[in-house]
Amino acid sequence: MHYIFDVDGTLTPSRGKMDQKFSNWFEHFQTHHATYMVTGSDKEKTIEQVGWNHYKSCIRVYNCSGNDVWESGSHVRTNKMTMPDKWESILGRILENSKSPVKKGNHFDLRPGLLNFSTLGRNATLEDRAIYKKFDKVYDERLIMAEQLQYIWPDYDITVAGETGIDIVKKGCDKRQIIHDFGPKDQIIFFGDKMEPTGNDYTLALEVAHSGGTVHQVKSWKDTWRILQE
Repeated sequence: MHYIFDVDGTLTPSRGKMDQKFSNWFEHFQTHHATYMVTGSDKEKTIEQVGWNHYKSCIRVYNCSGNDVWESGSHVRTNKMTMPDKWESILGRILENSKSPVKKGNHFDLRPGLLNFSTLGRNATLEDRAIYKKFDKVYDERLIMAEQLQYIWPDYDITVAGETGIDIVKKGCDKRQIIHDFGPKDQIIFFGDKMEPTGNDYTLALEVAHSGGTVHQVKSWKDTWRILQE
């Protein structure tokens, strides 16, 4: 049995660290089960959230939506992506026209194979994030942005990611790409929180379901822990 976990909102609070009690329990779980992580975050941020022990105990960690792959803490492969000049002007106009009540800078985060864009910005505090989350829940800013950009850039996959941003990757280079590392007889259980059609767990969830695996959409790490205990 292969257990694949999203990180933000599935193993940890979004952009937060793993709960200590859950972490202790999960350490025991990892010694008895084949575990993998797949996240839009880079290696450094993922280790900051889950800790080095959990990171290296995974058979593989798929960072940047599977574009930067690590096996037991050792590097396997990386897909690269550059950000065309026209993107910055288009996203800059979206940022300028955004009605977000908070804009805190550092809006572009280019990672291996992935660009994360946020009108809130990565310089935001937890209080800023809470304000933006309420705004986005009412106005669906990220959903609308993702749909607009998907129309403009059909050769890319654009999805809502985490609590404050959207991810932009080359077509097919989202989380679904990791399924190629598993065989037809492998039994997969996938946990994620963004499995709606515009979410960044959606395409992988479809692949797992189509291959006969099990998919669990959770609302938080507490749901993940409860399901695993059951």
